[in-house]
Amino acid sequence: MMKIAERLGAGSPCFSFEFFPPNTEKGVESLFRTVVDLGPLEPDFVSVTYPGSAQVMPDPEVLRKRRLTLELTRRIRAESGIEAMAHLTCSGHTRDELCDILDQLAAEGATNVLALRGDPPGGSGGAFVAVAGGFSHGVELVRLVRERGYDFCVGAACYPETHSEAPDAGVDLAHLVAKVDAGVDFLVTQLFFDNAHYFRFVDRARAAGIRVPIVPGLMPVTSAGTVARMPGFGASIPDDLRARLDACGDDAEAILAVGVAHTTEQAVGLLAGGAPGVHFYTLNTSRATRAIVSSLREQM
Repeated sequence: MMKIAERLGAGSPCFSFEFFPPNTEKGVESLFRTVVDLGPLEPDFVSVTYPGSAQVMPDPEVLRKRRLTLELTRRIRAESGIEAMAHLTCSGHTRDELCDILDQLAAEGATNVLALRGDPPGGSGGAFVAVAGGFSHGVELVRLVRERGYDFCVGAACYPETHSEAPDAGVDLAHLVAKVDAGVDFLVTQLFFDNAHYFRFVDRARAAGIRVPIVPGLMPVTSAGTVARMPGFGASIPDDLRARLDACGDDAEAILAVGVAHTTEQAVGLLAGGAPGVHFYTLNTSRATRAIVSSLREQM
């Protein structure tokens, strides 16, 4: 099985897609149609998010989706042959529960895992609260993987525009250094719309001693609703992009076209500037991502 860090160091661009566990069985089958649609683009890997809350007792729907994350990654590997990486978060889990999940992933043949702290209740805006016997920081999960001797390639998140809970960029970077030192093999960024954020961040990370691959994460704007959600992701929208989107009015096709064009331009610039690949936040649909990666493949 492929370790993602090794693929990122192979010298050619690495393309990957992120999905999330759907709400219904119909949504699951729709997701697999999306995987099939994107298959001809030969993604190097896909990832599946791990929903959760820092509440002491996650609700049944959260628990269902957490099980679905593990099921989806196993099924994608088995049915498509594409490497699938599960996200795993500390939120709502004790150390022992995390060990059980890591044991399960290892037994199923998983090679890669994305180790995250997880969001506060409601996704943002509240304080993160660890359960008794649980972890408060992603670095603790990374250490657990290494201390127990799992042979996972471990990914982690980073934030070109600084994590929303960090008091400043310097503190945020210091936390990232500690996480990488604990045993992270590669990093994937939060989404951004201005490549300058990525390149400045990479320069700062390298100056701080971080040497692992840093994969830029991109999300094409596909609707007016996507734009409305950007503040929650901590991503600023450049004035020129916002002006082009505003000019589209309520024309959904025009908004999609602007989003695809901008993200394609971003990806071209990132790869030309030395990024090891691009990770696409797909929102479980294939149309925009298929158009972008098809264009990139034609230019390679």
